[in-house]
Amino acid sequence: MAHTLLDLTSIRKQFPSLHRKHNGMPLIYIDGPAGTQVPQSVVDRISHYYSNSNANTHGAFITTQETDKMIHQTRESMAALLRAEGPETISIGQNMTTLNFALARAMSRFLRSGDEVLITQLDHEANRGPWLTLRDHGIKVREVRLLPHGLLDYDDFATKLNENTRLVCMGMSANSIGTVNDFKLVRELTYKYNALLLLDAVHYAPHFSIDVQSIGCDFMLCSAYKFYGPHVGILYSRPGLLDRLPTDRLRTAGQVAPESIETGTLNHAAIAGVGAAVEFLATLGKGNSLREKLETAYQSIATHEYALASKLYSGLKKIKGVTIVGQDFSSTSRTPTVSFTMDGKTPIQVCEQLATKNICAWDGHFYAIRAIESLGLLERGGVTRFGISLYNTDQEVDFVLEEVGRGCKR
Repeated sequence: MAHTLLDLTSIRKQFPSLHRKHNGMPLIYIDGPAGTQVPQSVVDRISHYYSNSNANTHGAFITTQETDKMIHQTRESMAALLRAEGPETISIGQNMTTLNFALARAMSRFLRSGDEVLITQLDHEANRGPWLTLRDHGIKVREVRLLPHGLLDYDDFATKLNENTRLVCMGMSANSIGTVNDFKLVRELTYKYNALLLLDAVHYAPHFSIDVQSIGCDFMLCSAYKFYGPHVGILYSRPGLLDRLPTDRLRTAGQVAPESIETGTLNHAAIAGVGAAVEFLATLGKGNSLREKLETAYQSIATHEYALASKLYSGLKKIKGVTIVGQDFSSTSRTPTVSFTMDGKTPIQVCEQLATKNICAWDGHFYAIRAIESLGLLERGGVTRFGISLYNTDQEVDFVLEEVGRGCKR
């Protein structure tokens, strides 16, 4: 049995969807990289907002004042999650992709023709596509190679950084195959050329504690629905930096961070749910402050998830006909995400077979299409991907491995 510091019985009771059955059998959610399930406390917070405080912002009456207070408190909670300097560094949007497109448009007016932006082949398209649009403005966008074993080529990284590089955009980890990138090394490389660093933490934030001040990044993006919250995107901007950017905004909108990149009316009820998701994570830890509780919670989460993912990896590797894509689990520098191919079956066929046993898993490229293409797997339908979340159990992993093994024999 995998070692865990989490009280899984108590945790699982908090997730209504974990108690659902289909055809008399429970559902097994091993699809965390595509979005996690939501605890009742998040559902309740969203419902409470609609029942009690549904109003627009910046008014004189009680419900609008409650909305203002809730949004500010959510910014404070996210600042604690990321160890940001304060709530003014936290912008909120529809999703990570929309926020990143808005940021790219602002940067297109800030950068000059001949400037360079560096992206990677391993990244989700949400951290590639927005920056590729800068080519239309005379800005050179280069990409760092992905090596066959699933790591970025850091020699290529160092070679492509130069005195014209103004911005580097990379993921902290890969949603497609689980690689954790050496973002600390890249930060040191960017310092040499005074280049800005933007990190995509969408796949990293559910699994590991983040400290933006220690990392020294200039921007960071994440999505609450990957860490037990609703579909809301979050942008961290280093203090003073967003104020310098000519973002798309109405003359009636706030002209300074964090509101300057927040176009239109936000999804207030969902924002309330984001705050509840952070608070849920904090209940899994110990400490005197929200940040301390989150740090200790992530230690327990990482230990539990890594143990289960290691078991999953080892079990899959023993099944004849299964080929793991990406790094092994000899190092803890790995998210609990395992991707693979199966001889004689396409990834969608594998997922369809697993779905008959209520195993929720994904196939394809997961919007990291350049990574799957670079690995030569796109024409084969990509990969099958499993991802461990904090509510997964040993028994679920055993069942999944058994069903994959049966599929290989058919």
